[in-house]
Amino acid sequence: MIKTLYPCFQHWSEKGSVYLISDTHFDDPDREYMGYDISNMEQAYYLYETCHKNDTLIHLGDVGNPEWLKGLKCHKVLIMGNHDKADVKEYFDEVYTGPLWIAEKLILSHEPVVIADSHFAMPIAFNIHGHDHGDNFWDGQYHLNICQNIYGYIPLNLN
Repeated sequence: MIKTLYPCFQHWSEKGSVYLISDTHFDDPDREYMGYDISNMEQAYYLYETCHKNDTLIHLGDVGNPEWLKGLKCHKVLIMGNHDKADVKEYFDEVYTGPLWIAEKLILSHEPVVIADSHFAMPIAFNIHGHDHGDNFWDGQYHLNICQNIYGYIPLNLN
């Protein structure tokens, strides 16, 4: 159980681990231009090997063809990305259309966001996101870009 999650999100970790992934772009014809160097099958393999029945998978958007996730037995959460269409929602147990503040200082989003203190203009939360496929720099102090071609295709364990 991840006790630091807000109570409305603690069910994600009640029985298993919580994993994060972003920008799978399954069957997207532009994958090669985004820097993907593995097949859809290999990428799906990592998901199926990692996420099990009692786990939760949080996808930070740009799923691509959601059929690749259909056989996953875990609880699936989606924070929609700019490429996601409305029909992708039926493959997920929970769907959110924008950034999600899940703990006191933790925000999940598709695109990077900065929530700053208005007096000091300093970020006041850590943001795990995707969206940026290139070598765009996001400081490790306030951001973690888990876009699949940047992060190495293996889901991040939030626990």
